[in-house]
Amino acid sequence: MRKFNKSVLLVLISFSLLGCSNKNKTMNKTASEILGNPNYLAMSYGGYRQNSRSIQPSLEELKEDMKILAAMGVKIIRTYNVQLDQAKNVLQAITELKKENENFEMYVMLGAWIDCKNAWTEHPVDHNQESEFNIDEINRAVALAKKHADIVKIIAVGNEAMVKWATSYYVQPDVILKWVNHLQELKKSGELSSDVWITSSDNFASWGGGDGEYHTEDLNKLIHAVDYISMHTYPMHDTHYHPVFWGLENDESKLTSSHKIDSLMLRSKNYAISQYDNVKKHMESIGANKPIHIGETGWASYSNELYGNEGSKATDEYKEALFYKLMREWTNSNNMSCFYFEAFDEPWKDANNPGGSENYFGLFTLNGKAKYALWNLVDKGNFKGLSRNGHAIKKTFDGNLEELLNQVQLPENYSEQLHY
Repeated sequence: MRKFNKSVLLVLISFSLLGCSNKNKTMNKTASEILGNPNYLAMSYGGYRQNSRSIQPSLEELKEDMKILAAMGVKIIRTYNVQLDQAKNVLQAITELKKENENFEMYVMLGAWIDCKNAWTEHPVDHNQESEFNIDEINRAVALAKKHADIVKIIAVGNEAMVKWATSYYVQPDVILKWVNHLQELKKSGELSSDVWITSSDNFASWGGGDGEYHTEDLNKLIHAVDYISMHTYPMHDTHYHPVFWGLENDESKLTSSHKIDSLMLRSKNYAISQYDNVKKHMESIGANKPIHIGETGWASYSNELYGNEGSKATDEYKEALFYKLMREWTNSNNMSCFYFEAFDEPWKDANNPGGSENYFGLFTLNGKAKYALWNLVDKGNFKGLSRNGHAIKKTFDGNLEELLNQVQLPENYSEQLHY
């Protein structure tokens, strides 16, 4: 047996180690490399399959969902709290999938839920003081970010925690600022990786894009303290609450129904852009220059209340698909991430009303049927061999577009028979 020349052997080992190092670097990107990268689609994720969060998704169910999301090009997901097991188990599921497949890549924007004093209790809430449980939530988030440093790339302090319509739990900006500064200090000390980005994920108004009551010095300090602004925008809700864009103009009356809906949804996208522009304008007015990414936006496919066919007639799979396409096009072309809300329908969100819109924001149904927004990916075979709740990934309406369109309605003044 021929002996290897030592120098040749050393070169081979060096190249081997270099290959491993390059592989690890490729599969361990930083927040700055992921956010705004259209090759790393973002998605909001819960994964709850029952009508109560007391029933946590299993590890195998979470792995099942991660494979489905990866198949549609999602590589970064957003979670919302760490007091329940879901986020911890999501991180474990991703860790196991990475061990099973060296090419599997998924990152996490880890949410730490923030409340005011007495939130969700029988006692009067105090929006000027924070819950004594917030410190534990932050500590859990830090521990998970350290344990899964290859996966957790963002920590979000609070979810819609400053917007004043969140009357059950909202806090003042100084509370969010306190914890953002705390996490930034942990980065400086080396306890947290300096590559982890810190933000808060909140309504556009809370970031200064709305009423002047939000324009406080603490908010200005917060904008300077975060690594980027995570902004929420929901035109669908404003088809009822502020429907200035939701209706057809006179020169559109002769359009076909499909073109009328195209116009409605284009204005919905432009409405979202206007909210982004207002946040950007406020940010720049205080001398800040931070990236702005969409922390949440979405469109429900059904509602038996304000947004359905007895209300603003906004919710169906056709409009949902148009909104999803328009928002992806806008954000991808402008180097913005969009944590679209959300991946799968979750029946716990409005457990007392099974027909409530909150239960139908998913791009997949509870049993894994791909809604119209994703029919093209089914046709391409992206989900071949994948399933959810024991059901293979198939199209809603059995792929019958005519049957889907029969459920699509225009606002009241334009409710004539649809012609596509």
